[in-house]
Amino acid sequence: MDNYTSGFLLLEFSKIEDIRIVYAALLLLLYLMTITGNFLIITAIAFDHHLHTPMYFFLMNLALQDIGSVSVIIPKAIFNCLMNIRYISYSGCVAQVFLFLFFLGSDVPLLTVMAYDRYVAICNPLQYELIMNRKACTKMVGSAWIASFLNAILHTTETFITPFCSNIINQFYCEIPHLLMIACSDSYLIQIGAMVLSVSLVSGCFVFIISTYVEIFSAVLRIPSVQSRKKAFSTCLPHLIVITIFLFTVSFAYLRPLSNTPSNLDFILTMMYSIIPPVLHPLIYSMKNKDIQIALLKILFQKIYVI
Repeated sequence: MDNYTSGFLLLEFSKIEDIRIVYAALLLLLYLMTITGNFLIITAIAFDHHLHTPMYFFLMNLALQDIGSVSVIIPKAIFNCLMNIRYISYSGCVAQVFLFLFFLGSDVPLLTVMAYDRYVAICNPLQYELIMNRKACTKMVGSAWIASFLNAILHTTETFITPFCSNIINQFYCEIPHLLMIACSDSYLIQIGAMVLSVSLVSGCFVFIISTYVEIFSAVLRIPSVQSRKKAFSTCLPHLIVITIFLFTVSFAYLRPLSNTPSNLDFILTMMYSIIPPVLHPLIYSMKNKDIQIALLKILFQKIYVI
């Protein structure tokens, strides 16, 4: 048994150059869509003082998280695809695992904080500004990023603490389940301990989100005005869609049986949870959000006027 510490070989997209170009073009298109959409949201929120509210502050952090998560894996995959190489260094693999977990892991706590924001805004509107002040919002977002950082350290450590018996990863980036498949020793206790902790935290967050929305819907249904009810529901709908997408894609990703050989299904499922949600988030949050649309139009017209 050898401990492969020099590097790993990632998934080979195809031996045919034309097919590799198609893969690279697809990944580049998705990457540009993610970067552009989330960057526009960040720009709109940063430059329009009307959007300097807790809800948009949390949304801006979610957009930063989306940009970070795709930037960790897609550029390297595009480079490997175009250059027809599979190699990633050991330290590069460690960094990729840590950063991907750091950005992706902040998703759940940020969605939890956003649910609490909607709860206070709808169920306790008179004290909203007092409860969701700048200091409180900064602490909540800071706690979300710190929790994600600690979670990333935990899982990265337990993944690379054991030696590897192979350097072939049947995935286009360093994904933990595939890394554990090539580990020499069965570190079940470490893996189970880390998994139980993560599942407990995530379950706690989703229990909180569900109970929060039960209270929100109860409060909305008591609103006498139909127009006010629609407005309240419209502020919650994008958040609910994002949570549903996250649950659906992550469940597919981590509950699916892994294969020792590469498969198109495995590639598609990985794309679904790692790349597709960051692409969809800007569309979901801006499609029916007139405030963001107006802010973007203002910025666009200002640029045209300057030119």
